[in-house]
Amino acid sequence: MSTCNTSSLLQFIGETPVIKINCFDTGSCELFVKLELQNPGGSIKDRIALTIVEEAEKSGALCVGGTIIEATAGNTGIALALVAAIKGYRIILVIPDKMSREKILHLEGLGAEVVLTRSDVPEGHPDYYHAVARRIAESTPGSFLADQFSNPANPLAHRLTTAPEIWRQMEERVDAVVCGVGSGGTVTGMAQFFREKQLDVKMVVADPKGSIVADAVTTGDFVYDGSSWLVEGIGEDFIPDNLDLSLVDDAEVVSDEEAFQTLQVLLREEGILGGSSSGTLVAGAVKWCKKQKQAKRVVTFICDTGNKYLSKAFNKSWLHDNQLLEKSCVGNLTDMISRRADNGDMISVAPSDTLNTTYNRMRSADVSQVPVLDKQKLVGILDEESLLAAVSANSSAFSRTASEYMSINFEVLEKDSSLGVLRTALTSNNVAIIFDGSLFLGFITKIDLINYQRNLFLKNEG
Repeated sequence: MSTCNTSSLLQFIGETPVIKINCFDTGSCELFVKLELQNPGGSIKDRIALTIVEEAEKSGALCVGGTIIEATAGNTGIALALVAAIKGYRIILVIPDKMSREKILHLEGLGAEVVLTRSDVPEGHPDYYHAVARRIAESTPGSFLADQFSNPANPLAHRLTTAPEIWRQMEERVDAVVCGVGSGGTVTGMAQFFREKQLDVKMVVADPKGSIVADAVTTGDFVYDGSSWLVEGIGEDFIPDNLDLSLVDDAEVVSDEEAFQTLQVLLREEGILGGSSSGTLVAGAVKWCKKQKQAKRVVTFICDTGNKYLSKAFNKSWLHDNQLLEKSCVGNLTDMISRRADNGDMISVAPSDTLNTTYNRMRSADVSQVPVLDKQKLVGILDEESLLAAVSANSSAFSRTASEYMSINFEVLEKDSSLGVLRTALTSNNVAIIFDGSLFLGFITKIDLINYQRNLFLKNEG
């Protein structure tokens, strides 16, 4: 009979595998990724969370019954919440409101108290997430502010674990490591290890477009211009205390489009479901590799699991709304359709499907209306209002068919209709129904039109 291992999950942090990836053109270089998504909390931040807490326990900064407080983009919060749950600490996390819903649900499931704050304000603003965390720490007895951006335990974790693992796993043949910068601990800690060993390993930063870190590395002259980016967890509008720029050799700038498209390729061709920052790192590593004149062995990270970004990075509608899909605009209303019926992207029901089936599909797809299709032909529409009216009158209506309650009197627009015609249609209807001759293409909602106008604004601002 086997015996039960009574050790905690914390013992499985680290020692993540390294694999070679082959789906990108890297010139004469070989590109490897360290799969940090295999840590118990799903990210590289498990390493620093454990070290930060253990160092605080050693120093007496965190005592039994204490409260851990941190400002975090999500993964450090999840990692700290995991450690806190196992060690029995209360934890309060301050998170910018652009973080994915999956991360927030994960935190709440671990018992963390989540405080959301604005993601559109810079350092120095009272609503900036670090400022909010500091105020909470000052007013909470027995609290410990983890402060990943300044805490030396952050780079220590990577100097003691991440870098030695890579050096050993790569059989002591590494020419460069590509890192992202959120708190700065990964690149600084790893560089410290390589410098201490007098190893000639280049440290390269992959930075989201709009962040100031790449300019700080390559020119030393940088000013934050108010830009924002969609990738989570890396990129900054200030230089963290834990980032030692003197240890960084080079930097690559990666756009959101490049990052999110790289994620799709990683999943489709390598089977790797990585988070948004992983797209930036791999895209940046590929760029750097292709610039090299000699063959090099380069390592980067799959920083966290893409399971935390399913509603964003792997959601076609979200990618469409944020212009992150490889799609050429054709200059008519089809550019605004986020789910194309003719391509099979649109949730629909058949006339014989029940209202219960209709409701389940609307809820799972998070839509307010569905087309009723009979052999791909649009024969009606069901929306929340008609569903509510039907089941409020009699709950047994859930067992009745869509054909009994669908609206069959609807106005359609040709794909070449003007924006003015579209706006007029949306004024009196929840959706505009778009056709190409006799072919049903899909719906345009009010939020689709707003997204279109917003993207025009951002393009003009850029």
